[in-house]
Amino acid sequence: MTRPTAGRRRDAPNTANHPGHSTSVPVMSDDLRDGRPRAESSVAAQRLADPGFLVNADPGSVMALLDAASGPAARLAASVYRASTDLHRDVTAGVRRQLLALDAARYGDRELSARITAVPVEDEPAAPWGVEWATGSQLDRSVRRIPTGHTEPLLAVATAVVDGRPVAVTGSCDRTVRVWDLTTGRQIGQPLTGHTGEVDAVATAVVDGRPVAVTGGSDRTVRVWDLTTGRQIGQPLTGHAAAVGAVATAVLDGRPVAVTGGGDHTVRVWDLTTREQIGEPLTGHTSYVYSVATAVLDGRPVAVTGSHDDTVRVWDLTTREQTGEPLTVADSGAPVEPYEEGVRAVATAVVDGHLVAVTGGHDETVRVWDLTTGRQIGRPLTGHDGWVLSVVTTTIDGRPCIVSGGEDWTLQVWDLATGKQVGEPVIGHSDKVRAVATAVLDGRPHVIAGSQDGMVRVWDLASGGQVGEPPTGHTGDVNAVATTVVDGCPVAVTGGDGTVRVWDLATGRQIGLHLTGQDDWVWAVATAVVDGRSLAVTGGDDGTVRVWDLTAGRQIGQPLTGHTDLVLAVATAVVEGRPVAVTGGSDGSVRVWDLTTVQEIGQPLTGHTGDVNAVAAAVVDGRSLAVTGGDDGTVRVWDLATGVQVGPELVFPLPVCAVAVVPDGRLVVGFGWEVAVLARR
Repeated sequence: MTRPTAGRRRDAPNTANHPGHSTSVPVMSDDLRDGRPRAESSVAAQRLADPGFLVNADPGSVMALLDAASGPAARLAASVYRASTDLHRDVTAGVRRQLLALDAARYGDRELSARITAVPVEDEPAAPWGVEWATGSQLDRSVRRIPTGHTEPLLAVATAVVDGRPVAVTGSCDRTVRVWDLTTGRQIGQPLTGHTGEVDAVATAVVDGRPVAVTGGSDRTVRVWDLTTGRQIGQPLTGHAAAVGAVATAVLDGRPVAVTGGGDHTVRVWDLTTREQIGEPLTGHTSYVYSVATAVLDGRPVAVTGSHDDTVRVWDLTTREQTGEPLTVADSGAPVEPYEEGVRAVATAVVDGHLVAVTGGHDETVRVWDLTTGRQIGRPLTGHDGWVLSVVTTTIDGRPCIVSGGEDWTLQVWDLATGKQVGEPVIGHSDKVRAVATAVLDGRPHVIAGSQDGMVRVWDLASGGQVGEPPTGHTGDVNAVATTVVDGCPVAVTGGDGTVRVWDLATGRQIGLHLTGQDDWVWAVATAVVDGRSLAVTGGDDGTVRVWDLTAGRQIGQPLTGHTDLVLAVATAVVEGRPVAVTGGSDGSVRVWDLTTVQEIGQPLTGHTGDVNAVAAAVVDGRSLAVTGGDDGTVRVWDLATGVQVGPELVFPLPVCAVAVVPDGRLVVGFGWEVAVLARR
């Protein structure tokens, strides 16, 4: 079941030396850039580098300068402006500020994003939200942010400490190596030049008490640089017969060494003190060696290499022999790519004290994001053979885990700490797994999955086995699942085919008859406890919201009416001691319902101009809030006590399909193919 959807003038040529012309006109042939005088390009660059100009200037004036952008900073600013240029003309400067900050973060420049957020706008308050980070899957990746200074894409990064300062060392397609002060973000000294091709690999080490960088490039050389003086040490190290694509450093018999791999399929070891190759090349790989790492195994230094031949090999650096058989993997050298298609589901968790977000998408992957750094943790988790429709987090044997359900009819379980799949895929559903929830039964974690096959199945996550026979009863898609406790027993509440059903999770049996009344598909289910009674709140195709007493097995009162189209999202909360439900629908409205009196509270919360796809509720700074997202590309925050929108809406360039609230008050937003995290300022 698929939810219904609602020409520019050029400067005159120089004619000063032509017969008949007595006026002196400066020759500009060497000062033209992209058809514009360099002075004009310089003015454009200065203006575009000013966040205040981007935010407050008339969009027509800004867009007239975009083609004249010169230099990395101006070109990046132009790309940021173009990302949502179709919106800039029609919004206020305050909204433009928020959009530009979002797009700067999508391009990877969090510093520029923060500077844009801090721009004052006349007659408007300071921006209430800042963008911590965002993905940029749907942007032109060729202009993703690199540190200003490199003139072509950056290929390699390493870190070191120089004179007590933490630094980064970068290599680029522009053939240079650059050193950056990580405290100030500024480049230290001049670029390190010498490579005659792109710099593909960088590592750092300490040689005779001096911090050095070791670089490898497409010119087939390995070079060593003194990071204190910024000079190359000695002559290039030669021997590779093709590009050097990987470098790592280690200590062998008390001496610093570099281990390199490259396009000639070999791994080579170099003494960094004498700058000579140690022994013969290590051979075995049958294709390009893309990656090298070093470690100490059982007290012996080893190198671990990955190749395009789909193997990982471990080498004993003392004996210079391969240890064991090659480890066969897939795509060992492939970079981590951002989402290529829609983000379908979002959940949050805590791993080793760090807050993370977990997302599932149409590109068949599950991804984990560090909410502090904004970086993806590890590679995408692959295994699903279809869209990932639902994700939830839980704990198995003390380990934080992800459970994902997909279009391929399977459930997959992943260890959040290691990124490895736990056991085999859970197979048993005969159609898409659309909804997933978790519960603890007899002290063991279980997952409750609803499928488009009409079945609800309960799985013991520790053993991977199904609990009992699959509960049958639904005759169509199961679109929503929630869990609660009724009379001391953990239960699941499911909705889909026009019915709501309650299942005893210990026995896998349906409790009582199904709850009928919803006239068509049920799209959303949430649970709450009111006056000691366990309730379910559902929304569906018929535009009604219904409240169900799960103990008595009956509907409470009449259907709650007000929505004029599908009810797509439901959440529950407590406001000033009163339990409430918050619903969003295809009519663009958000409504709040008192679950004690079973009546609507106040007027609808209006502002969305399209389907409200997602609702989340949380308590932030002592206030009960609802966060809603919709097809109109906005996220709105509502004070549930007053019914008033808190601050201006947050605008996104794509439809918002998922929202979550982190315990510390940050927002995780899924929009289009992208994920963004925003924090209160």
